[in-house]
Amino acid sequence: MTSTDMPAGRGSPLGPLDRALAKLEDLLNILAAVTIFLVMIVTVAGIVARLSGSPIPGALDVTELSIAIFAFLGAAYAQRLAAHIRMDIVIDRFTGRPRYLVEALATFAGFLLVLVLIRYSWDFFLNAYTIGDTTPDADIPTWPAKLCVPIAFTIWAMRLALEVVGFLRLVIWPDAEPVAVPKVMTPAEEAAHEVESLREHQEDAR
Repeated sequence: MTSTDMPAGRGSPLGPLDRALAKLEDLLNILAAVTIFLVMIVTVAGIVARLSGSPIPGALDVTELSIAIFAFLGAAYAQRLAAHIRMDIVIDRFTGRPRYLVEALATFAGFLLVLVLIRYSWDFFLNAYTIGDTTPDADIPTWPAKLCVPIAFTIWAMRLALEVVGFLRLVIWPDAEPVAVPKVMTPAEEAAHEVESLREHQEDAR
């Protein structure tokens, strides 16, 4: 089989792995979204209670601890959708195999960085758990929130590892169907996609 004879998506275990990881990412992203909604409610309730002279004990502490949930749990989801900030000045100059190779190298560099973040965020969690670290106001344990960070980074690392393999697969078989790699849209394509999504939502609402 030559480098251009790879069947589109067949014989590759990346598809099932990508879909399984995507389900976990979607679940965590929903959890992050729900957390933001709950934080909004707690914040409004806290402001009203403070204005009425009866502040809610620990409301600020809960809000601060919740930041770890919605700030990190959606990282892998955003990676899958190519929603993180990208610098495409160099990458956009390449096409075909060179582009996939550069993408693989850049993604692998990000993978290594996330591994370092996992290592040190785990140390922060372990230290908080060991010493019994709590918030200054309501004495709420901080280790559950700090545990969210290495968990989120671990899932992010799994997504990055899948992408590296996906890009390397395209280096070997550039005409194969892309699997487990993000589709980076141009501004025009992104605008057209948003218009199409809005049209579908309007049709569903009728």
